[in-house]
Amino acid sequence: MASRRAVVTGASSGIGEATVRLLRAGGWDVIAVARSTEKLKTIAEETGAEAFTADVSKQADVDALRDHVVATGGAHALVNNAGGARGLDSVEKSDVDDWIWMYEVNVLGTKRVISALLPILRAGAEQTGHADILNVTSIAGHIAYVGGSGYNAAKFAERALTEVLRLELNGEPIRVIEVAPGMVRTDFSLNRFDGDKERADAVYADVPEPLTADDIADTIVNALERPAHVDVDLIVVKPVAQAAPYRFHHGPLRVARED
Repeated sequence: MASRRAVVTGASSGIGEATVRLLRAGGWDVIAVARSTEKLKTIAEETGAEAFTADVSKQADVDALRDHVVATGGAHALVNNAGGARGLDSVEKSDVDDWIWMYEVNVLGTKRVISALLPILRAGAEQTGHADILNVTSIAGHIAYVGGSGYNAAKFAERALTEVLRLELNGEPIRVIEVAPGMVRTDFSLNRFDGDKERADAVYADVPEPLTADDIADTIVNALERPAHVDVDLIVVKPVAQAAPYRFHHGPLRVARED
């Protein structure tokens, strides 16, 4: 894997950061992309990854990323992890500006980066025999739930984008992979609730062992490192305590016993 190079967006924290660290531990060259220059600098110093500051919702930033990747050696894998949610309000009551932000980051950001880097990935596939595009979506893109609102809409769209892309690239040695996490304990809820820690902590209260960023990173890297002819189209990964986006078990997990 030492000859392979990955671009990871949303790399300054959570799943993106964990993915950068695990890829580097496995010998990958990595370009870590995010908006936070300071956080990226720390990760780069600790892992040997290359940091590139960019906002995927800004075309000029994505164009600059494309030019940088070309100038510094190309790429063989793209992990589209940048995204997020805002609020839990209903379709009726939610703020349209929150919807615009969620579409810009989750859907249009993913589209921008794919459009910019796909020619580079094709060149990478000619070098090594295959390339990968892995989109980190969510179970919110597969099952609607009360409070999902704009986030459901954005993630359903990102999932559709992923499935269409797989059809479009059929016949090329480029795998299109979707990883759809369930409950993962990161800063996701804190960001969703605009920094309200008490409200964010309540999401995970008494739910046994929510997933961690490392769990999802392990899933991502495992998919990227399958043999070249194996395409893991879709991986839905949830904690055992979560049956659906809207159904969690609270308290210890126990084997049911007949009376």
